[in-house]
Amino acid sequence: MIGRLAGTIAAKNPPQVLLDVQGVGYELDVPMSTFYHLPALGEPVVLLTQLVVREDAHLLYGFLSAGERAAFRELLRISGVGPRTALSILSGLSVAELGQAVTMQDGARLVKVPGIGKKTAERLLLELKGRLGPELAAPARAAADDAAADITQALQALGYNEREAQSALKALPAGVGVSEGIKLALRALTR
Repeated sequence: MIGRLAGTIAAKNPPQVLLDVQGVGYELDVPMSTFYHLPALGEPVVLLTQLVVREDAHLLYGFLSAGERAAFRELLRISGVGPRTALSILSGLSVAELGQAVTMQDGARLVKVPGIGKKTAERLLLELKGRLGPELAAPARAAADDAAADITQALQALGYNEREAQSALKALPAGVGVSEGIKLALRALTR
């Protein structure tokens, strides 16, 4: 029904964004990977959307990339995975990391996402196998570069300068996800 919105950012309150489209404010929930790449308040942005209709509400979810929206839609098709869980997965793993985890059948990566247990991770891997396109299963290096960029942006948004963010990145283990990387980097910076 609503596939895309173009407007200006009126408010940001993670994970929610208020998008002003010609005087109408749309509340969208976005994954943290999208949230960190949003422009400043008052700046224009285009978000791809997914409308989820429930008995008690119509909820709108926004994404900066078609890959994120496609992954979100695939996650929603899995029994027992609702929009909040799908948003949590995309906040904890980039689309490339999710594709790689499914390709390699790596349940340990999914279990690191808050709210995903071992059984849910196994079901996700089983049901997503072959359904995530090859464009989502990007090479590990590209996923690591995306994660490093996301972690750096998050640290800078929290007030750390680029030098501090880069030094914290060096202390992180290889292949760490975005959410876990931010936590570890913050611990390293507060010591």
